[in-house]
Amino acid sequence: DNSSFDDTDVHMHVPEGATPKDGPSAGITMVTAMLSLALDRSIKSDLAMTGEISLTGKVLAVGGIKEKTMAARRAGIKTIVLPEDCRRDFDELPDYLKEGLDVCYATDYSIVYDVAFVTDSVK
Repeated sequence: DNSSFDDTDVHMHVPEGATPKDGPSAGITMVTAMLSLALDRSIKSDLAMTGEISLTGKVLAVGGIKEKTMAARRAGIKTIVLPEDCRRDFDELPDYLKEGLDVCYATDYSIVYDVAFVTDSVK
């Protein structure tokens, strides 16, 4: 029984002048950040995620999987959450980029939630 959003106004500003398609790629990340705040629960520190989210919680494909994977590796990330529809993009990456990464594929936000808040990792 959490009243965080009943008692607090939240404003997320996503500038219109941003690089095209940058905002939607952060959909599941923004939802996870707001839930972390509302629930007062931390997420895994070695987790990265990308994916657009629909109003019904479906996780939608995004581009730039190679670049995002490279950035995650540079940052020391161990677990990445990607949209299920990006599985082929990740599978086509060279092995040296995929090595040592635990990748979870999501079709629905409930899978992202389970991974981010370590309730029951789903792959």
